[in-house]
Amino acid sequence: MAGNSENVKKIIPITRPFFGEEEVGAASEVIRSGWVTQGPKVKEFEDVFASYVGSKHACAVSNCTAALHLALLAVGVKPGDVVITVSHSFIATANSARYCGGEPVFIDVEKDGFNMCPQALKQFLSSECEKRPSGLFYKNVSKLIRSESPLSSLIGDDKGKVENFGRIAAIVVVHQLGIPCNLKEILPIAQSYKIPVVEDAAYGTGSEISLDDGKTWERIGKPHGDIACFSFHPRKPIVTGEGGMLTTSNEEYDALFRLLRHQGMAVSDLVRHQSKKIIIEDYIVTGYNYRMTDIQAAIGIEQLKRLPEMMCRKKEAARFYSENLSDISWLEIFKDLSYARSNAHNYPVLIDKNSPMDRDSLMQHLLDRGISTRPCVMNSHYEIPYRSDLWSLPNSENARDNGLLLPMFYEITDDDLKKIVEEFRNV
Repeated sequence: MAGNSENVKKIIPITRPFFGEEEVGAASEVIRSGWVTQGPKVKEFEDVFASYVGSKHACAVSNCTAALHLALLAVGVKPGDVVITVSHSFIATANSARYCGGEPVFIDVEKDGFNMCPQALKQFLSSECEKRPSGLFYKNVSKLIRSESPLSSLIGDDKGKVENFGRIAAIVVVHQLGIPCNLKEILPIAQSYKIPVVEDAAYGTGSEISLDDGKTWERIGKPHGDIACFSFHPRKPIVTGEGGMLTTSNEEYDALFRLLRHQGMAVSDLVRHQSKKIIIEDYIVTGYNYRMTDIQAAIGIEQLKRLPEMMCRKKEAARFYSENLSDISWLEIFKDLSYARSNAHNYPVLIDKNSPMDRDSLMQHLLDRGISTRPCVMNSHYEIPYRSDLWSLPNSENARDNGLLLPMFYEITDDDLKKIVEEFRNV
């Protein structure tokens, strides 16, 4: 068996998290302490993360999906409401609207990018919505009623109730693949309609944005909308196994996150256990079990320390790709944006229609030669829970059908990069 394993071709993975002895030691220390659930390390991780992104508050949770759910509850999404977002994102973005009893509506992405198109958003709000005394409403809300939609149970067969639903309660923008979206244009549109903005920054740790044409730069997560939500899944810039974070400048939102993440308990375990007086906790709302553990937080603290070094290496790899793939006629290289500095956690390309083979055939061709790739990003409206002929999203569909992610991770070697480029040039 050993002899056979040596003949197995080495596969260059699409990504691979990096952990050193620091993460091992930090996790071990927590395990030995006996306090492994949400506690002092979670508080420390929240503090250092808030400081890193420049936010007043940071609240750790079990994953980014939980963060999105709490964010939408905080900004006031209620049953029957509509949340504007993009289909071109992991399905959790759309699902979070349904967790609140709402329904997502999808805006197309930019033709030359992977994020929400500001012009499409503006057009949607002006032509597909109408102002009423209680807010802005989606005129075609009845078309959103399908089997899995919460609207089905709310409205049932009584179509006369339809007009009571469809309030535009929030906009969820996505900083897809770590590439900041165009908040400079999107935020004023949202503000003009008084719609709160939640940032799905699952991939966004370390990325930066400028709202003043490059004069100043700020990290994603300050936040620039009302709330930003991060992921620490193994495919993300820093990794805690699972895990998420909400950042906000709103003290009331932060207090609500902390209440809801721990079953609605009015006082945290940390406060109770550190108190020298007996505290009997109260449960004042219906909450959730969305806590992060101290083991995860200890790893996250160390990952955040090494993030600059990991980003530096990935940016070097991204430059190599761009310099050596840009002259391939059937390969569209993503261009840098004047308002965005990506963390380079992903390297996306688009396969042109003139390619010698389609995207999926190319992926198999590369895998046969020891190179793992992945489609860029899914489209939620392709999937059964959200499938509908209501949506016309040509740019999202092109990005989904023809987008490709190349291997990108901290330990990628120069030889790996040369091999990948060589295989592309030999297609």
